[in-house]
Amino acid sequence: MYAIIETGGKQYRVESGSLLQVATLEGDVGSTIELDQVRLVHGDGGVVIGQPLVKGAKVTAEIVRHGRTRSITVFKKKRRKNYRRTRGHRQGFTSLRITGIATA
Repeated sequence: MYAIIETGGKQYRVESGSLLQVATLEGDVGSTIELDQVRLVHGDGGVVIGQPLVKGAKVTAEIVRHGRTRSITVFKKKRRKNYRRTRGHRQGFTSLRITGIATA
């Protein structure tokens, strides 16, 4: 059984027991959250496609950890103008372990 969920403006294919790295979510490490933005569920009853969401479907997940990704360098330059700017950026993330997929 798998589902397609939406969180942080992105869509992810999840199965029970899988690890997932998403944009930062509220919650403490070890706590359980419910993701109710379910777009599609594939299970024993076949495929259920939402219009745009599947009614009553929920995915439960456990927060494994919070962190930040590797640093990227943002460099801006305008030629012949002596304009150069260098900045770094680290995106925050939350790592989730999917514990269950429930349909209505």
